Amino acid sequence: MRGWGKTTVGVLIVLVLLFPLYWMLNASLQPSGALLRPAPEFLPFPATLDGYREALATQGGHLLSSLLVAGGTVVVSLLIATPAAYSLAQLPWRGGPVFVFVLLIVQMIPGIVMANSLYALFGNLGLIDNYLGLVLADSTATVPFAILVLRAFMVAIPRELSEAARVDGAGYWRTFTAIIVPVSRNAVITAGLFSFLFAWADFLFAVTLTTGQGIEPVTVGIYRFVGNQTADWNGVMATAVLASVPAAILLVVAQRYVVAGMTGGAVKE
Repeated sequence: MRGWGKTTVGVLIVLVLLFPLYWMLNASLQPSGALLRPAPEFLPFPATLDGYREALATQGGHLLSSLLVAGGTVVVSLLIATPAAYSLAQLPWRGGPVFVFVLLIVQMIPGIVMANSLYALFGNLGLIDNYLGLVLADSTATVPFAILVLRAFMVAIPRELSEAARVDGAGYWRTFTAIIVPVSRNAVITAGLFSFLFAWADFLFAVTLTTGQGIEPVTVGIYRFVGNQTADWNGVMATAVLASVPAAILLVVAQRYVVAGMTGGAVKE
C-alpha cells in the first residue's frame, strides 16, 4: 500500500509538470483563431505548422543569439569558477571563509540592481547590444553559484590525491588540471548546466542591455513578439516550444551527472 501511494504521488507530480507543456504544444499546433474560442480544443485537430513557420522566420536569429550567449556564459563561468573553487577547497589561505561568505551575500543582491549598474557601466564601454556584454552580465550571476557548487564537491576530494601529485613533482596548476578537474567531472557538468539554463532563460539582463536594434535573446524576442502579434498565439506558443527544446535535451542528457554532482559533496569521509 505504501509503495502504491508513492507511485500515485509520483504520477500526479509528473502529470502536473507535463500538463502546462501539453497545452503549450497543443496551442502551438492550433490555428490562431481557435485559441480565442471560449472552449479551446483539447486536441489540435486540424493541426497546423504555421506557428512554427512564423516562429522560425521571426525568432530563428533570437534562438541563435541565446545559444551563443548561453554557451559563452558556460565557458566564462567554468574558466573562472573551477580554479577559484579549487583554491577555496584544497589550498589553505586565510581569506577563504570570508570569500565564501561574500559569494553567499552576492547571491542575495536583486537582479534589477545588478542590471541597472551594468547598464551604466556597459554603456561607457560600448557593450550594449553586444554578445560579450550579455555574457559578462549573465556571468555575474552564474560564477558565484558555480564556485559554491564546485567548492562543495572539491572539499570532499581527499587531499592525499593532491599531496601525492605534489610529491611526484606536479605543481598546483598541473595538480588542478590532471587530478582535480577529472575527478570533479560531475560537479563541473552540473555547474555548466545551471549556468547554461540561467543564461538561456535570462530576461532581466537581456531586456536591459539590448535596445532592439541589434542582437536579442529569445526571451526578449518572445516578449516583443507578444507585444506585436497579440493575435498570433500559436506563433508565440511555437516559439516557446522551440525555446524549451535545448534546455529539455540538456536536462535529459546530463541528468545522471547532475544528480552525482549535487550529491557528491554531501558526505565527506
